[in-house]
Amino acid sequence: MADNKLHPQVAALRRRQRAKRTALIVIGVLFATLVMGLPSLAIFVRAFSEGLGIYFSNIVEPETLHAIKLTVLTALIALPVNIVFGICAAWAVTRFRFPGRRALITIIELPFSISPIVAGLCYLLVYGSTGLVGGLADQYGIQLMFNLTGIVLVSLFVTCPFVARELIPLMEMTGSEQEEAALTLGATGWQTFRHVTLPNIRWALLYGAILANARVIGEFGAVSVVSGNIRGQTMTLPLQVELLYNDYNVTGAFAAATILTVIAVITLILRSVIEARHPQPH
Repeated sequence: MADNKLHPQVAALRRRQRAKRTALIVIGVLFATLVMGLPSLAIFVRAFSEGLGIYFSNIVEPETLHAIKLTVLTALIALPVNIVFGICAAWAVTRFRFPGRRALITIIELPFSISPIVAGLCYLLVYGSTGLVGGLADQYGIQLMFNLTGIVLVSLFVTCPFVARELIPLMEMTGSEQEEAALTLGATGWQTFRHVTLPNIRWALLYGAILANARVIGEFGAVSVVSGNIRGQTMTLPLQVELLYNDYNVTGAFAAATILTVIAVITLILRSVIEARHPQPH
């Protein structure tokens, strides 16, 4: 008799759970569609609204091509530096205990809590021609702001945490036993890193590098402050999109924006693949 009374209650509970699950899924899909899906689709619809010929003619405009090249060049410079810094920072934090270790971790994560525009202003204050470092460099004819150097410097600031934040939890979890064993067996430091450490961290390293690369390419606020917005010289792709839109070249702006959108989609796909194959500890 007790079982007969229990079954309807269990069935009703399961129906309520399914209804809640369905409602959450619908809400999630609707939110993603309205906030991300439709705007992303609108970029491509507007970019191709006047035909493929107009689209490609906007892409191959000299200023847009220069913006693409400058963006790629910035990423090619900033990404290797980020990788080296991330590995060194993670190694120092996870393999050594020293005064100021927690402060170092806080400094690494500082760019996440500072507005990119504020970061750009800080760099302008320090490395501009009237700043402490920039003024000294200016005496020797070296200009640090309003050129590629300034763009790279501020890009390094906003992206420096990505690789380190992915490596630190993983390296703390794996520990140093394998590395110590390799050193005991006669391996050099480089051999230990290459054959023991690097294989263990390669997926987290790739994951952090992908995120850092996407941030470099899409950074707007900090770069807009230190670049000077010089047409055909210091305009990265995000800045070029804004410039074209302000010049009422809407189709050109959306055409340039498609490149950033494709990069974002590729980044999300790569991120999902890496997370599915090699989940990272957090």
